[in-house]
Amino acid sequence: MITDPALTLHRWLSPAYPVGSFAYSHGIEAAVAEGLVQDAATATAWIRDVLEQGAGHNDAILLAAAFHADPADLPDIADLAAALAPSANRRLETLAQGEAFARTTAAVHGIDLPAMAYPVALGRAARLCGLPLPLTLTLFLQAFAATLTSAAIRLVPLGQTDGQRLLHALEPVCDRIARDAAPGDLDALGSAALLSDIAAMRQETLTTRLFRS
Repeated sequence: MITDPALTLHRWLSPAYPVGSFAYSHGIEAAVAEGLVQDAATATAWIRDVLEQGAGHNDAILLAAAFHADPADLPDIADLAAALAPSANRRLETLAQGEAFARTTAAVHGIDLPAMAYPVALGRAARLCGLPLPLTLTLFLQAFAATLTSAAIRLVPLGQTDGQRLLHALEPVCDRIARDAAPGDLDALGSAALLSDIAAMRQETLTTRLFRS
């Protein structure tokens, strides 16, 4: 039984939910190693670009598409989400988190939720549980930004206050992307975050790695 949608979404998207988001840097580890991200300003710019031009933009659209979709269309959306991953570890990032989210959420809420790419599983779960799409999108993007910020704090390193300044600066970005993505128009998919994609590929061959992506 869900009494407050906001509480449910905060629980789903909190670090305590067992999806393992802490294990993924989304390529930031390689970006730091190569000097592309080296302080609070470059970390903010990097994460903003990922949100606006990369996986943040695409995953929000995929989430909304899954929310609106008929069940028969979900496998195609899930396959598209997996195909959009630019590297093996980025594919692992979305599929492993999606599987963990689906398994836990199905068990807790008693819903039929197969393993799918993370944003697709989240969108479907929100629909099945009657949660509002706008809030789901906004909190998903904020949680994604927080995951990347946490990685940057550990890798650059940044101070905790710098991390909070970064997240504060990105709040209107998350809100805008959520509004734009709400129709779930798959024709709007597209990425221009090429440095982030290349960093994700290079992260796979770093001699020493702290993260899985």
